[in-house]
Amino acid sequence: MKKLFLSLSLLATMMCFHACSTDVELYADYKDIPIIYGLIDASQDTNFIRINRAFSGSNDHCINAHEVALIEDSCNYPGKLNAYIVEYKEVYGGNYSPTGDVLPLDTMTIHDKEPGVFYSPHQKVYFTNGILDNGQSAFGNNSANAKYKYKLFVHRGNDTITAETSLVGGSEFKIITSSLSFAAAPSDNTKKIKFVAADNAVFYDVKMVFHYQESLNGGPLVDKSVSYSSGPKSVDELGKEDMIYYVSYGENVLFNLLQEAIGGDTIIDSNHPNVVRQFDKDHPMEIIVSAGGDELYNYIQVNTQSGFSQTVPDYTNVTGGFGVFSSRINLQRDAMLSSGAKRDLYGKRAWGFVEH
Repeated sequence: MKKLFLSLSLLATMMCFHACSTDVELYADYKDIPIIYGLIDASQDTNFIRINRAFSGSNDHCINAHEVALIEDSCNYPGKLNAYIVEYKEVYGGNYSPTGDVLPLDTMTIHDKEPGVFYSPHQKVYFTNGILDNGQSAFGNNSANAKYKYKLFVHRGNDTITAETSLVGGSEFKIITSSLSFAAAPSDNTKKIKFVAADNAVFYDVKMVFHYQESLNGGPLVDKSVSYSSGPKSVDELGKEDMIYYVSYGENVLFNLLQEAIGGDTIIDSNHPNVVRQFDKDHPMEIIVSAGGDELYNYIQVNTQSGFSQTVPDYTNVTGGFGVFSSRINLQRDAMLSSGAKRDLYGKRAWGFVEH
């Protein structure tokens, strides 16, 4: 089972912020308010959704949110709600029609959540493996010729909570860049990471990671890494060449990151003698392109601008409740280093890098 696309701790924290702030009055009388957070991810074999309820006080009795958030029963619905996801496929005229696939949501308990503002270490979540009869994930059917939407249904007594999202991904989504170039000498030059857009994505975050190993004083090799992220960028903020999108990075970024992580010429530093560092000479770099859907982008943009500590979020696409149900996907590719970057790593900095 692959890890959740967004950590449960993040979702839980967001839930806590939106459920109530410390010692604040939310509603005149108690009201059962569903709170839903879910990001379906076409690259995952299991997708998780948080289905909880807000907690609140009344005009006569305010509550401390930080205290109540630590109580499991204050946030969870008892038992298991009837919840499922229905698949829709784009048909003629841009309309969507049900495919007949219904993905039921079951419950499981996560037992290793770290302590924080939300109850731990055990948390109940809803999930689906989303497997079709042909053995492929229902979330993996998106392609350039067939686009999908997914609608969430949660039945709670006589009420039905719904939310829908277009699936982000598609067979055309790919990273084109296969080699990254860097220089140790000061430079204002920029390079590009290029990729083909994902279906239904409205923003991207491009990240590159340099993996290496380090041995001190003849000790065991320890895995290390440094990384750089472009930060979330809307489609309009990306560079574009014909149908290819790109983000730019500074030619010095890798050496600046290593300078910060490693420090000065540590190979001759008396405090770090006999330093040896090495990296995979063929694919030492990793490029990760994350693509997000419209609902997630709106949720982040609108609610960040108005402040995450507000009593009720300004944006939600959940009908009959609050939260967000959207789609996001990660795409990863191993990348080579340019010959010039390798030479600079071996010769321009006394960091102890050797051929591996």
